[in-house]
This record gives sequence, C-alpha cells and structure tokens, in this order.
Amino acid sequence: MPALKPQTLGELKQHVSHLPDVRAEMRKNLIRKLENKEHLFPDIIGYDETVLPALVNAILCGHNIILLGERGQGKSRIIRSMIDFLDDEIPAVAGCPVNDNPFHPICVECKQRLAEMGDALPIYFIPKDRRLIEKLATSDVCTADLIGEVDPIKIARGRTLDDEAAIHFGLVPRAHRGIFAVNELPDLAEKIQVAFFNVMEENDFQIKGFPVRLPLDILVIATANPEDYTSRGRIITPLKDRFDVQIRTHYPQEKKHEIEIMEQEVRSLNVDGLETHVPEFIKEILAEITFQARSSADINQHSGVSCRVSIRSYESITGSALRRCLELGENKVVPRITDIESTFPAIAGKLELEYEVPDKKEADIVENLAKRAIKVVFDEHFKLEDLTAVVESFENGIKAEISQDLPSEAYMEGFQVIPGIKDAVRTLVNPEDAPEASAAIEFILEGLHLSNKLNREIIKDRIVYK
Repeated sequence: MPALKPQTLGELKQHVSHLPDVRAEMRKNLIRKLENKEHLFPDIIGYDETVLPALVNAILCGHNIILLGERGQGKSRIIRSMIDFLDDEIPAVAGCPVNDNPFHPICVECKQRLAEMGDALPIYFIPKDRRLIEKLATSDVCTADLIGEVDPIKIARGRTLDDEAAIHFGLVPRAHRGIFAVNELPDLAEKIQVAFFNVMEENDFQIKGFPVRLPLDILVIATANPEDYTSRGRIITPLKDRFDVQIRTHYPQEKKHEIEIMEQEVRSLNVDGLETHVPEFIKEILAEITFQARSSADINQHSGVSCRVSIRSYESITGSALRRCLELGENKVVPRITDIESTFPAIAGKLELEYEVPDKKEADIVENLAKRAIKVVFDEHFKLEDLTAVVESFENGIKAEISQDLPSEAYMEGFQVIPGIKDAVRTLVNPEDAPEASAAIEFILEGLHLSNKLNREIIKDRIVYK
C-alpha cells in the first residue's frame, strides 16, 4: 500500500482489484518467508523436526488445525505465532463489526452501504495483531458468546427478530478475515460445538430460531489435551471431522531445548548494581528435575509436566540467590545447590501426583526428584576417579561446612585444604570468581555425597560433609 493510505473503496481500487482470503494471504506470506530462508517460528523451541513441518504444511494447504498436547507444550505460543503469516494490515469497511471486505461485504448493513455509496464507501486498515481472536472454552460458554445474539436495543429501534441487521455478532463472526482460536475445545458444551461446526463448514447458524447465512473467511485453530480428546470423547464427531489436520505437540526431547525455553521465558530479576549469573550446571539440574518428573511413577503423566516447572524453578532459585546477596552485601547473584530447596514450592504446585499424599510426602517426592537430577548432571560432568584426591582428603579427616547464607569468600578456603577441588571447580566455572566457585564447590560435594563417597549431616542451618 502507498504511504498515504486509501480512505475509500474508490481510492483502494486504484491500487488493488481484489483482496485474497485469509488462507491465500497466509500461504503467500509463508512462501515468501520460505524463499527468503527466514526462521518461520523464531520463538518456538524444540519442534524443528517434528511439529513445525506439519504446521507449515497445514498453512500451505489452508487447513483448520487442532493442536493436541498436554499443558505447557507451547500450544498457545504457536497460535499467537500464526499472525506472523498475515499481512501487516488489511483494508476493511469502516465501522463494520466483522471487518468486511470492501469488495465483497457479507453483512447486511455493509451490503446496503456499498449499494448506496459505491466507490465512496469509507475504509480503514486493520493491523494483523487484531485479526487473531482467542477464546478459552469453558462449560459456561454460550452461543451468544461465540456466534451472536439479537441486540435488544436494535429491536427497540424498530428492527425485527428475523432481521439480520438486529444481530450483535459474537467472537467467531468478529474473527472474519482472520484467525479464530479456541483453547481446550473439549470443554465446550455439545450444543455449542454443533453451532460452532455449522459456522466452520455450512456458513450458517440460528439465532432465536431464525437461520442466518454468513460466509465467514476464517482459519480455525483449536487446542485440546489428549486425555480429554481421546478418553472423555467430549468433542462431537462432526466437529472432529471438520478439523483438517491434527498436530501432536510434545515436551522438549533434549535438555538443551528445555534450557533454551527457560532462558527465553524467565522473568528478569535484575537489580541495579548486582550482576546475575546462573552457571550452566545449575540450569542443567533444573531442566533435569523436570525431565525426572516426566518419567516419575509418582507423577500423573496424563496430566503432563509443564515447561513452566523449569521456568519458575529458574526464577525461584535466582530469587533465593538474590536474597542472599542483598543480606550479605555481595555484588554477584549466583545460585547454589543449597538454593534448590527454594524451587520446591514452585515445582510442587505444578505437579499432579498419581495418588493422594500428605504435604510432607509431596515435599519428599520433589526433593527426591532434585537429588536424582543432581546425580545425573554430576555424572555428566565428572568421573569419580577424577575426584580421587578430593575423596581421599575427606577420608583423612577433612570436613566441609556449607550453608545457604555462607558468604562466597568463605568457600575459597576450601582450595587451600582440599586437594584437587580447585581443578574440579575449574572444569565448571572460573575458580577465581568466589560466587561461581562456591556454587561449583557445593555441586561437587553434593554429587560425591549422592555417589556414596561422602557422608552428609545437617546441623541446624548448616550442612557438614565428612
């Protein structure tokens, strides 16, 4: 479009003779991105070889899509990424509630205005972020919400019930020439699902017993949890059939992808004057806790273990380290192993156990997940024979005392009395950086304890390794 946007249909005709439907528009933009070698879904991690090829194919084919997956698998993010395949803005009839195409309006009032005004019909431009309408399906959603209802004010002004112009349109018609997304589709009542699939395929619906035909131009995307979609059978068969493609999402299959998601989604806790650094092995432990939960017999796997477990754990452990820095007057925020306990409330609230347990038992389950995760990551970084000197020093009577609130500089004394510990720390972080070194020392000591090489005793707020 020119810098000076057209204000009427006549001015628009000087630049274009027609407007594509939403599927053709998305296909055109996708093809352009493919030809330019652009990254199609830059915020979607871990789906390059699985979900994204199916999504690309669906857009090329103009398919209505249902995304099937457990919670926390990025389904909503995928939906919001779909607007990247829409034009930056499109012209529509000014004042129309359904964003009518000025060349071919579908609502009664816009048709009348076009007949009366012709090329003088006023238009305006809709940005692409307003062309996605999302609705969370709940049991109390009614036909009026999705489709529309007779407007009593218009009736009071002389309209009749069977007059299409008396309708106050719902969310679906207002998504005309755009994308309509419904989350948790199985939660829609069956009678609402019937009205919904009529709009998708037959382009008609009934309001107060009067039929209305409205040839909507909409791409429909829905999400569902596999447990609801397959076991409860709450999506009526005709509606299932109207979705052209079903795409199965999944959790990250590699720990590096889980870490990338954490880093992308985490809320910054930066404080002026303080530097924040989370060592790579800490990130790996947090991601591994989530991986352990996804394979644990204690956790309900049908419900799933969301990526939010990792994200909120990352925030919690950083918050614990920040509190310590503020209390001790240190200037670098570095989480340690002793901070992992601070993640337990964030983790426990997002796990659905297989059976009812007391709160204490739930905490034990989360603690065991953390211990297994630390051991897995420790084994990835160290071989026990490489730490023989460290273990022998403890066998000869050395003890190490650590605490969540112990200053970082206090850990540096360990380099003088524990042979080999500095070399082990060097494989993880800079041993001259006290906050990072203290985190590495705690990790090594806890790893040796979980490998049955060191004993550990908890004395008040202190942990003693011997």
